[in-house]
Amino acid sequence: MNRLTRRILFFLFFLSGFSSLVYQVVWTRMAFASFGIITPVLSVVLSVFMLGLALGSWGGGRFIAAFAKRTGLSAIYFYAFAELLIGLGAFAVPKLFAVGEGLLLASGETDSFGYLSLSALVLAVSILPWCVCMGATFPFMMAFVREQDEANTGSFSFLYLANVLGAMCGTFLTAVVWIELLGFRHTLWLAAAGNFTIAFVSACLGRAGRPAAGLSEKAEAPAMPAESLQPQVRDGRMTRMILFSTGFVAMAMEVVWSRAFTPVLKTQVYSFAMIVFTYLGATFLGSWMYRRDLRKNHVNSNGNLIAALAVTAFLPVLANNPKFVVQDFYVGTPEVFSVFILLGSICPLCALLGYLTPSLIDGYAAGQPMRAGRAYAINVLGCILGPLFACYVLLPVFNERHALVLLSLPFIVFWIAFSKSMPRQRRLAFGSLICVALVWTSFFAEDFDGFMLKTETNTTIRRDYAASVIAFGRNQKWLLVNGIGMTILTPITKFMVHLPMAFHKEPPKSALVICFGMGTTYRSALSWNIDTTVVELVPSVTKDFGFFHEDAERAISDPNGHIITDDGRRFLKRTDKKFDVIVVDPPPPVQAAGSSLLFSKEFYDLAKQHLKPGGIVQMWFPGDNEPATAQAVIRSIYESFPYVRGFPSVRGWGIHLLASMEPIEQLDAEQLTARMPESAKEDLVEWNDSKDAMAYLNKVITNEVSIPALLNPDPKIQITDDKPFNEYFLIRRLK
Repeated sequence: MNRLTRRILFFLFFLSGFSSLVYQVVWTRMAFASFGIITPVLSVVLSVFMLGLALGSWGGGRFIAAFAKRTGLSAIYFYAFAELLIGLGAFAVPKLFAVGEGLLLASGETDSFGYLSLSALVLAVSILPWCVCMGATFPFMMAFVREQDEANTGSFSFLYLANVLGAMCGTFLTAVVWIELLGFRHTLWLAAAGNFTIAFVSACLGRAGRPAAGLSEKAEAPAMPAESLQPQVRDGRMTRMILFSTGFVAMAMEVVWSRAFTPVLKTQVYSFAMIVFTYLGATFLGSWMYRRDLRKNHVNSNGNLIAALAVTAFLPVLANNPKFVVQDFYVGTPEVFSVFILLGSICPLCALLGYLTPSLIDGYAAGQPMRAGRAYAINVLGCILGPLFACYVLLPVFNERHALVLLSLPFIVFWIAFSKSMPRQRRLAFGSLICVALVWTSFFAEDFDGFMLKTETNTTIRRDYAASVIAFGRNQKWLLVNGIGMTILTPITKFMVHLPMAFHKEPPKSALVICFGMGTTYRSALSWNIDTTVVELVPSVTKDFGFFHEDAERAISDPNGHIITDDGRRFLKRTDKKFDVIVVDPPPPVQAAGSSLLFSKEFYDLAKQHLKPGGIVQMWFPGDNEPATAQAVIRSIYESFPYVRGFPSVRGWGIHLLASMEPIEQLDAEQLTARMPESAKEDLVEWNDSKDAMAYLNKVITNEVSIPALLNPDPKIQITDDKPFNEYFLIRRLK
């Protein structure tokens, strides 16, 4: 194959990898908006995505020879058709999500398991076909390479290198540039343009290339020796086991890293993007090193690579020092040096995987599309099961440090199998390093949980599939979710309920609280003796209710109270209940990933459907250093409701936004207090020395702010599901 053709193929697979990562990022976020920002939805999206890649890789390799022979067409035409279909998926998937969401609502299913099962079915139908096409691109293009050069046994690693580089760039540009500038919908269009470009160029290559007559269906037969391109592989069964295990462990570790690194990296969308970008960047470097060694006919042995993996797998455990964590748990900006150390710790492992995976598949397949498709599918199957195992088996039982240690064990097992063929001195060196790393990380390394238990008084730790939850303190109590401060015991959370309740024209009879926190708002709502529902995303958060409030058992046993574990927006979509008051307290900081789904105009449209006549929505905005973010939050609610009022908090920071479809009465503190039952007045002043409810309310009421005066003149500065203005801000701030 001439150099120009090779460069074109590299560019095509670069563009293909770029578009694929764009789809994964955007489709996942769209799924959150449609079906709930809950861990099971994320698991289903990633599993379906990976399942499609596995099926496409296996099926593409299995049938491409037959397709080419029966049609007489070059394999690159099938590759072009697959890319064309993927591009159409950019337009089809959002529509399929909308149709599926409508069918779910029409079904009337409200049981969590039933609703989740139907959601999984909708997600599979919406995403799977396009992911199958993505998976088929590898064997299709490999078949074309064999048409042009039958002696080429390293085509998988060549295409893999280009694909990983494209995926790395796609991750970076999607998170940092495209979504902020274009929004989700137009970012999908950009990715689709990439797929259509690939399809056009591929069709042109097909017209200019040689016919497919030389492509053999008997892909099980070994290819031409080409020792200069053949890495060292001895056992096909062992190769398949390693491919499955590396995919399983790598993706499971990525899930654990995401949770373990959160106290340092924080909860911004850029945090997870940094992990994925680093993962892919190091993988690309490893793949490039393999291709370099392949050209020099000096490929590292699998034994050396496995031994190095068994050592480097422990580096993230050692690097995740809790001393890197900023002690102000509310700080939303990561510390650069700590971020550099953490992300650097995963690079050696990812680079080794980037070297080993294409090396194994090249050696196993020897350029044959069927064998390559099968091997890649096995690797992707591990990528499917790994995150599920980490999320639902490991992390609910073990802390992040021990989870990473356990996930390192398969590498040690493989090293033992390979060590017999190693020189004695090398075997002893690697064995010593592995033993020291295993013992140190298991028993002596410090982690965030241990640090909190040692440095803070009265600390409890809970874990579940969604998060690790830490409650600590005596006089001043804190709630941390994955190391990030959610709230403290503050009267602000009481006012979130008492303000809209008191402003409600008629005595309120029902309330919905979205986000449980310490349970203060829920407890305050019950003081009105009305039907109260609270929705919390993380199961372990509600279990700490008694840690923060001595009378939690009374609130839990109150027949008026209902505690539901769910995503607040998802709950509203699947319930037919309506409320007099809806209280929303999005998790801090305001830039937190996914928080815009509770600030967007689409959320307010949904909330309006569940308000009774005269109902009031209370949205708490904690404030932000960037005026534009505050202006975007306020405009979204201002343009969604005809009547909006704003009251700064009793502590002087943040603002209570009250919104309704009907006028909110102009009442003074005395009139508002008169509407409150005695139990509500007592709750309001529980932590106030004066015990004067009217004076306490007056501190807030008399400081009302003019909402129109807070708006930015630019109407585009608002938050929608398509443009989450508060989450994607980097370019805006760099300017």
